[in-house]
Amino acid sequence: MKTGLFLGLATLDLIYLASKPPGENQKVVAVDSTIAAGGPATNAAVAFSGLGNAAVLAGVFGTHAIAQLIRADLAEYNVRIIDLQPGRSHSPPVSSIIVTQATGDRAVISVNATKSQVDSQAINQDILTSVNIILFDGHQIAASQEIAQLAQSKNIPIVLDGGSWKPGLEKILPFVEWVVCSDNFHPPDCDNSQQVFAYLSAAGISNIAITRGEKPIQYLCKGSFGSVEVPQIQAADTLGAGDIFHGAFCHYILQKNFTNALSAAAKTASDSCKYFGTRQWIKNLQP
Repeated sequence: MKTGLFLGLATLDLIYLASKPPGENQKVVAVDSTIAAGGPATNAAVAFSGLGNAAVLAGVFGTHAIAQLIRADLAEYNVRIIDLQPGRSHSPPVSSIIVTQATGDRAVISVNATKSQVDSQAINQDILTSVNIILFDGHQIAASQEIAQLAQSKNIPIVLDGGSWKPGLEKILPFVEWVVCSDNFHPPDCDNSQQVFAYLSAAGISNIAITRGEKPIQYLCKGSFGSVEVPQIQAADTLGAGDIFHGAFCHYILQKNFTNALSAAAKTASDSCKYFGTRQWIKNLQP
């Protein structure tokens, strides 16, 4: 069994399935609802665990009652928590999400980790004991930089989930083995995928992928460009698909080459979109 460390955002997600999002000054009755821990690193950790690994999530939790709901959900999926601010009394971020029943598209309103940053002193040297792979989601820059330096000394590879560009990421890039980013990831002065590939290559990254929803994944691997097809499905819910992709990628990259890992992760993420919520796909995994 492999162990992955996932560092970043932990939220509580309130997820509703509805015929459509409400318009201005309108109420909509949901068809279904569910509550789960969320955030890019969090969902990736759950996916990594669901695929048969040991997942450790480092983030800000604290003592608030909402943090206990997050802990309970993660315990159910065997994700171990490292609380980087155990004395924090404020509420963790809460996200409200509406999934459109006919298309699986989601609308999200949330608060990110800007109000819950920790400094590098929060990192214990033992955090990397027995860890095989690390994922950063970019929401804890100072802590990520500290862990990256520790990981480098132990030859532990790092994946960057590039959902969107965040100030300070340039400090982490020199330590990263794989960048898997979305179409919304725009480093400084980058407006298209060619510029993103060029920027990340100049930062010393030789394995780069850009996911584009249901469109083929574009990649650059050791100087060679290519694309990976994504399975076409009827989506029930696209919420968390990118996060699940990253967790699955961490699982597969430990046993496959870059392009095969991208392909296998794309299948896992597509399968997750067949079900409402971010957890049901795990219960439907084939043994």
